[in-house]
Formats: sequence, C-alpha cells, structure tokens
Amino acid sequence: MEKAILIVLDTDKYTHSDYDLEELKNLTRACHLKPVEIIRQKRERPTANFYIGSGKIDDIKTAIETHGADMLIFDDELSPSQLYNLEEAIDISIIDRTILILDIFARRARTKEAKLQVELAQSSYMLPRIIGLGESFSRQKSGTGSKGPGEQKLELDRRILRDNIAKLKKDLKDIVITRRSQRKRRKAGMIKTVSLVGYTNAGKSTLMNALLEKSDAFSGETMRAKDMPFATLETKTRKITHKDKRDFLVTDTVGFISRLPHHLIEAFKSTLEEITESSLIIHVIDVSDPEYERHTRIAEDVLKEIGVKDIPVLYVYNKMDKVKQKPTGTKNPHLFMSALNKDRIDELMHMIDVLLFSEIHRVRMVLPFDEGDIYNHLRDHAVVKKTTYENDGIHIDCELDDVMYRRYKRFIV
Repeated sequence: MEKAILIVLDTDKYTHSDYDLEELKNLTRACHLKPVEIIRQKRERPTANFYIGSGKIDDIKTAIETHGADMLIFDDELSPSQLYNLEEAIDISIIDRTILILDIFARRARTKEAKLQVELAQSSYMLPRIIGLGESFSRQKSGTGSKGPGEQKLELDRRILRDNIAKLKKDLKDIVITRRSQRKRRKAGMIKTVSLVGYTNAGKSTLMNALLEKSDAFSGETMRAKDMPFATLETKTRKITHKDKRDFLVTDTVGFISRLPHHLIEAFKSTLEEITESSLIIHVIDVSDPEYERHTRIAEDVLKEIGVKDIPVLYVYNKMDKVKQKPTGTKNPHLFMSALNKDRIDELMHMIDVLLFSEIHRVRMVLPFDEGDIYNHLRDHAVVKKTTYENDGIHIDCELDDVMYRRYKRFIV
C-alpha cells in the first residue's frame, strides 16, 4: 500500500474534531492507502499560495522522508493555483478531499449511469486543474484519483476535456429521460414511493433488505450491503407487495458525507431526483456513531440543496444493537430499531402503511358497465372489499386514497 500523509487545517470557520480525523483516515483506507501521519495547522484562513502556511512546507518534507510517504492528502478542496504551487514546492503526489472522495466513488461504481456520473464529476473537477494534476498523477504508483477519466485524460488538452464533458452530459441526459419516464408511469399507476436517505454507512441497504424480506413477493434477492463508505452508489428501486394491495416502491440512494463535493452533487442530481419525487422519506440514522446528530443535520442540508420540500419524513434510529440506551433529542415521527437484527421491522411496516395510506376513503361506487377499464384499475390498485352486478351498473365497496378519490369522485354514491 502507498503511504499517505494527511494535511489538516483548522480555521475560524471549521475546526476538525477527533471524529473528522478518523473519518479522513477511513476515506484514505477506502482508497487502499495507508495513513502514516496527520500534520495539523491552525490559521485564521487558508493561504492563497499554499493553502497552509509556507513554514509548514519544511515540516511536510521532513515527514515525507521519515515515513517514505508517496502522497499528500489535503482535507479540503485545493484551488488550481494552490495545487500548482504545492507541486512546485514538494516533489510528491498531491490530492485533496474532493478527488479522494471521487476516487472512492469511481471504485464503487457498477452501473453505466454511476460510472458516467463519476466520470462527469471527475472531469468537471479536473478541467481547471489539468496542469497541476498532470504533475501529481505522473508521480503515482497506483493511480489513486485517476480511475475513470484518469491518466488518459491528463494527456488531453482542455478543449478535448470539454468535449468529453459535453458527451458525458448528453449520455446522462438520455438516461435521465428514461428515468423520468419510469417515474411518470409510476405516478400514472398511483404507486407510492419510499426513499431511504442518510449519512454514508448508516445502514440504508441493510434496512432495504429487511423491508424486501417482509414483502409478500420476496424472491430471495437482496441488495449489496457492506460496512464501508459509499457501498451503494446506484439508485435501486424494488416493489414491496403489502397486505390489502397497499403496495409501494422502496428506493435506496447514495449516502451523504460532510462537505460532499459540489461536483458530485451536480453529477448525481438525476439520481437524487428520485428523492424529490417520493411519497415518503425514511431518514436512516446510525445511533451508534457519536456524531449521529451532526450527520442528521448534514443529510438534511443535502436534502434542502437538492430541492426536497413538503415530503413527510420518518426517522429510523438504526443500529440500536450497538448502544446501551436510547438517544435523546430525537425527531418525530421516529422508530428505534436494528435493521441487521430485523427487530421492530413489523412496526416499521405499520408506520410506513399509516404514513403512506393515512388518507384512505371507504366508499361505495356505482360504475356503468361500459367503464370496465376503471373497474380493472380499481381491482389492481385499490382495496376492493365487495363487488355486485346490479341493473344500473357495477356496485363496489372499496378503499381509495386521495388521488383515486378525486379522480373517481363522480362515481361515488
């Protein structure tokens, strides 16, 4: 494994906690790099030339020699000029927090859409930095940060890189059109949707698997769930077949993290659109993490940034099997549970049922015999309790949600 020295700057605006330092180490390890030392400095603000104070350059050089380090990782986004000046002053590979996270995404991407999104984010980041990054990547052994657009892009000039960005946006646009068509069909069929959101590694995929196993039509297929940052990048949507035909779709989404790179949010906007169209959001929170309250705020900030509003939220305080007592200061409505142990999963299903289908109207309808298509739709998407055929039409006792109630109000007696 290549050895990395981590550079951290505490400013008046942001001071790193012990948790922040440990998270940075974990991100470094996720890129198959070994963190060997953290060099920390406190300044009012970053410097324009080196980000850190020029006096720290000698300390960094000494640490490089001491550890035989291969790379410097700055826990912030460096400007093109800062990166260039550091490259000139220190003969070693240099990357920042943004490209570190981009590299993790590149390693985790599986589907065509995720790979395109990561490549777009990397290319957009690299465009103004291509000169400095060329020097940085040429020194690397493993090519960390260069997967996706990677080293081949460094041989291209800015014009070709811009052409590539345009092509990536066009390819993603075609996928977005398909995704939006799928959502339109769901709305036409009045299928409720539930999105799982939260800080990375909070247990969203594990919770999705627990919900899938409660489905009446469970096929045995589950989602990939691992104890690592950003194990899930692809948006996965599955149908939960529930009692009384109150079926719904559940979607697992990419996890959030503090100071999530803007390039990633922009590139993944089409994926995150799924959340903005949800009927219900389940915010999964890892209560075993001492920073869970901060993680909750970070996730809520990202939801605001992508335009989520007026969607009910259910807070699931997960991983209760790892704590001794319930946390205080919780948000409502909420549920304490362990997705891994599947305890209280029935209670969660009940809460979802109440939140999704609370506005249920129990009605009697009379449909003319020539409205058989409406009857078939009701039979497939509503709860039909009783059907009789009379002289004046089809008499139906059923339960309708708000949407169907308004649509078929003229047939209600």
